[in-house]
Amino acid sequence: MKFFFSAGEPSGDIHAAALIETIKKHAPHSEFVGLGGPKMEQAGCRLVVDMTQFAVMWLWQVLRRYFQFRRILADAKRTLLLENIDVVVLVDYPSFNWHIAKAARELDIPVVYFMPPQVWAWAQHRVKKMRRLVNLVLSTLPFEWQWFGQHGCKTYFIGHPFFEEVRNKRSDPEFLESFYAQYGYAPILTLLAGSRKQEVQANLDDMLSTVQHVLYELPGTQPVFAAFNEEHAAMIQRRLTERHMSIPVFAGRTTELIRAADCCLAVSGSVSMELLACNKPAVICYRVGWLPLLIQRFFRRTRFITLVNLLGMGTQQSIFYDDSVWIIPKEPSAVDRAQMIFPEFLTCADRSVDMAAYLVRWLSNPEALAAQKQRLDALLREVDTIESPLELATEALLTGKIRTPVVKG
Repeated sequence: MKFFFSAGEPSGDIHAAALIETIKKHAPHSEFVGLGGPKMEQAGCRLVVDMTQFAVMWLWQVLRRYFQFRRILADAKRTLLLENIDVVVLVDYPSFNWHIAKAARELDIPVVYFMPPQVWAWAQHRVKKMRRLVNLVLSTLPFEWQWFGQHGCKTYFIGHPFFEEVRNKRSDPEFLESFYAQYGYAPILTLLAGSRKQEVQANLDDMLSTVQHVLYELPGTQPVFAAFNEEHAAMIQRRLTERHMSIPVFAGRTTELIRAADCCLAVSGSVSMELLACNKPAVICYRVGWLPLLIQRFFRRTRFITLVNLLGMGTQQSIFYDDSVWIIPKEPSAVDRAQMIFPEFLTCADRSVDMAAYLVRWLSNPEALAAQKQRLDALLREVDTIESPLELATEALLTGKIRTPVVKG
C-alpha cells in the first residue's frame, strides 16, 4: 500500500512517525509520502515539504503565509494525482488538512483522521466537514469517540498513542547522570515553553516571572528550560540575558528533563499527556492577546483547555458547557479550579503570582506533592487502558476494520 501522510506540527510529526514505524512492521513493503517533519522522514516517509517549519497559530499568521500554503497545497494535490495513493492519513492541523481531505475525496482516495482535531472543543460546526470529507476517525479519547459517533462520523476508539509512545521512549542515561551530578542537589522545576516559536514568544516572559516568584520563596529551587530545538533555546537564552537571569537551557532534552523534574511549568498542548504519563505535577499556562481571549469565549465549548483536566472530570460532570451557554465564563470558578489535575491559566494578563503559588506549595510541601502525584497516578490508571493504540490504528489502515481493543492489566 502507498500512504500519503499530512502532519503540520512538531507533535503531529512525532505521532505520524510512530504510526509509520508500526505500519512498516506489519506491511514492510508499504510506501510513505507526504507533508510532515524530520521524525517522519527518519521513519521512512518521503517528504514533499517539511511542514513543521510552518507551524502557525491564529488567522493572521495563516494569512501572512497564504501564498506559501497555496504552493504547498498544489504540490500535495499533484502528489495525490500522480502517485497512486491508496489512503490519506491526516494528523491534526485542521486548517490545512481540510484542504488535503477535500483534494483526496475528489480523487476518490479514502481519508483517515489519526489524532483528529479538537472539533468537539472549538467551533463544533466543523464536524460537518468531518462527516463530508473523512471516511474514518481514529479517536484517541473516550469522550471524543462518543462525541464523533453521536455526530454521525464513522469512528473507532484506539486509545491515546502518547501513552504508548512515552512507554517506548528511552532517556539518555549519560545525560541524566551528568545532569544529576550538576543539579541533583536541588528540587528541579522543568520549564516547557512549547514546540512552536509563537508559543515561546507569547509565554516566555510569564514563565520567567513565575520562576522569579518561586525563587523568591524557595531560593534553593533549580529551574531548567527544556527547549524544543536549538532555535528556541537561543531565543530563550537571549531573553534570559535581557532579564539578567541565569537558567540552564537544554535543546532536545524534553524527555530527560520531564523525568528529572519534581514538578513542571508548561505551555498548554499535547505535552500535558506526557506529564500525566510521567506522573509529574504541573501548572499549565497559555498567554494570548485580549482579542483572541474574547473570541474563544464564543467558540470554546469545553470547560478546560488542557486534555488532562478534561480526562480528570471523568463521568461526574460533562466536559462540555450546556448548549444554552453561548458565552463561557471569563475565569474558571473556584469549583472548576479545584477539579483541575493541572491548574491552568488561559489569560491575557500576568498571572505569574498565582501560577507560582501552586509550584511553591508542591516544592515546599512533600505531602502536597505526593498527594498531587497520587491524583495523577489514579487518573493514568483510569485512562491508559488500551494495550497498543498504534497497533489498532495500523489494523484499521491496513484492513479498514478494527478488532476489540486489548485492555491492559
